[in-house]
Amino acid sequence: MGGLAKGLDVIRAFTRESPSLTLSEIAAHARLPAATARRCLLTLAELGYVMQSGRNFLLRPKVLELGAAYLESMDIETLTKTYLEDLARQTGDSAALTVLDGTEIVYVARTSVRTLMRLEAHVGSRFPAYPTSMGRVLLAGLSAERLQKYFASQQFVALTSHTVTDPGKLMKLVEECRRAGYSAVEDELAYGVVAVAVPVYDQAQRVVASLNSSSHSKKISKAKLVRERLGLLQELSAQISRELLRVPGLSLSAQN
Repeated sequence: MGGLAKGLDVIRAFTRESPSLTLSEIAAHARLPAATARRCLLTLAELGYVMQSGRNFLLRPKVLELGAAYLESMDIETLTKTYLEDLARQTGDSAALTVLDGTEIVYVARTSVRTLMRLEAHVGSRFPAYPTSMGRVLLAGLSAERLQKYFASQQFVALTSHTVTDPGKLMKLVEECRRAGYSAVEDELAYGVVAVAVPVYDQAQRVVASLNSSSHSKKISKAKLVRERLGLLQELSAQISRELLRVPGLSLSAQN
């Protein structure tokens, strides 16, 4: 099944910043020989996932089908309308649900009353876990072995002057999050972003997702955000946890 893995690497070469790529660029991003990348592209084009325009290749809408089954199994539309939209209306800010994928968080649901921040996320957005409130919540839910592997493989880069990059300090923050049951960050992922997050659990009380409320740091301080929204987040998390009991994929991912 090596060909399947290479084909997926080719698809992942495309990003919001690079929606149109040449063969050589795709080969470099996917770390494949140009001839191999070309064979993958021809197959993907034949299947309707990729199209060619001149020397450049672009993804086609059919790629959305690859992620649609996962989102539909979680009934994201219901979760968003019933819980996240309600949270956004009550706070006047954005609310999101993410899961951990490797060393990154992935947005599986998000809603916002208004856009205040330069860094705007959407379903499918990925960010490193360590500088985010949701990421630290998800890291706190890992087993000791998985957390050790994470710290051994992750490079901690300063995204702002406030980003915590010292592994020892980050480990303490994760442990503090595990004890307190929440995490809050300010200006670490990007300037202006302040957020508080809580875990979402499966039936065995494993952390399988993270729920957050975020705002602009000029509008509200981290301390005030926690004081005003933590209880609301914890209440909604308990409701979402009950909704997610019927999504076995989340429980399995928490074990692996």
